[in-house]
Amino acid sequence: MNGDREPPVSVGETHEVSIDAVGGKGDGIAKVKGFVVFVPGVKKGDFVKIRITKVLPNVGFAEVVGEAERPVQQSRYATVSREEIMAPAEEPESRYEDTEDFGEK
Repeated sequence: MNGDREPPVSVGETHEVSIDAVGGKGDGIAKVKGFVVFVPGVKKGDFVKIRITKVLPNVGFAEVVGEAERPVQQSRYATVSREEIMAPAEEPESRYEDTEDFGEK
């Protein structure tokens, strides 16, 4: 499937990855630039620092070298508290003078 493309990782490199799934043999599955890397001894959802130990044409293997700092994920939705929902709406300050001449001068 990869054709003649070079894998985007090399033996000895370190990367911070999220474990997306666990394979049939119990190894964690992560992706580095779309390239599948198997990582033993992790669980789905772990965020770890790995070192690449072996690279094949279509997959790589790595070992955990430490925990990675979890990136801050921004929610796609605004978080609103119950108090904010229940609070009475404030009237926005009007930028216009309230007159009754309707532009007739």
